[in-house]
Amino acid sequence: MDWTGCELVEVDPEKVAGQPVVKGTRVPADVVLIDEEYGRTPEQTHASFPMLELQIIRSLLAFAHSHEPQFHP
Repeated sequence: MDWTGCELVEVDPEKVAGQPVVKGTRVPADVVLIDEEYGRTPEQTHASFPMLELQIIRSLLAFAHSHEPQFHP
């Protein structure tokens, strides 16, 4: 996922080897997408990562879904 343009995500070479992370944390932003792929709800992701507010998780998912590549057969 390209998180460019998402104000909730930062890239810092000093954090998690420069992977995009949720601002103010060391949690890779892709974690919320991976959790969703495994069928976890935002509430379940929040339970696993309580440092991420539920609204942040929902906003990250909304950003990701609005920036998914569009395939036209």
